[in-house]
Amino acid sequence: MKHMNELLNDREKEVLKYVVNNYIINATPVGSRNVSKQSDLKLSPASIRNVMSDLEEMELLKTPHTSAGRVPTDKGYRYFVDMLMEKEKLSLNEEYSLRSHFDEKNLNILESQDLYSETSRILGKVSHLLAVVTQPQISKGIFDKLELVIISSNKILIVLNIKSGIVKTVIMEVETEITKVKLENITAFLNERLHGLTLQNIRETFVERVIDYKYKEPELIQLFINSLDRLYNEEEKGSRIYIGGTGDLIQQPEFDNPKNFREIIDLAEDKNLVIHIFEKSGKKDNDVFISIGQENDDEKLKNYSVVTTKYNFGDITGNIGVIGPKRMNYARMVSLLQYTSKLIKEISN
Repeated sequence: MKHMNELLNDREKEVLKYVVNNYIINATPVGSRNVSKQSDLKLSPASIRNVMSDLEEMELLKTPHTSAGRVPTDKGYRYFVDMLMEKEKLSLNEEYSLRSHFDEKNLNILESQDLYSETSRILGKVSHLLAVVTQPQISKGIFDKLELVIISSNKILIVLNIKSGIVKTVIMEVETEITKVKLENITAFLNERLHGLTLQNIRETFVERVIDYKYKEPELIQLFINSLDRLYNEEEKGSRIYIGGTGDLIQQPEFDNPKNFREIIDLAEDKNLVIHIFEKSGKKDNDVFISIGQENDDEKLKNYSVVTTKYNFGDITGNIGVIGPKRMNYARMVSLLQYTSKLIKEISN
């Protein structure tokens, strides 16, 4: 028996490629007669059956109990993605349609959270998969300036401007009323002392950087520290995740089964799980990471595939990805994510 890691011969490659592509399109097991008639191999059904049997021995194909046809295994999809998949560039019409979705919503002038939620909605609609978008990691963002605004006798609005254009606001309560002059002084001090540092660097070295001011206005210094902690906590708890496309995904044939339907709904609601899919994401913009079935660490993802990439928003990065049946058009998803990443980058510039 040949080992699956051995190089397949041309005939085996073509049969595997045909089975995967056909199953992606039709969602039904592929039989030898179908391959014989529809492919360019010019082989008899009997010859095709022999090749399919070899591929099954190598655990690249399997036979469902209810059919004589074959379907790809996780290993089969992996071999296809790594060795056989051809690039599938989006058509000019598809690119125009995607771009017009963004332009139609005026995403370049909306609040940043609208950009992420709309991106997840648009990506879900176009891909017919579960689309996931995370806000950029603000901890890697560079501090531009701070504004402190009195909104009531015991509440202060903290407005944090990050160089990439992201603005974060936090409302904090104070125990005693603080004068406008004090706020202006502490604002000027922090802006001068912290400008140009990353938020992560500020958080790690803040006490040392403000030691000469800490005892003058301890409450205001603590207020700023608490606001940073709150932003970090929000980021860690997954509040920066946007998920779209559930309605489009469940129209796929896999979700006629009530068990699968419940499973994907649970998955869409589990933001803590979803954020972990990006831990293995590509290291830089336009790198695409694909994880198939059993390759996923979490049990809930074992029946699904995940395709993810990063996007640049100014000088910080976020993640976009899709989750769906293993029977997805991987080549198209790669191009779709790369183009969407490009659109977000353009909007942020």
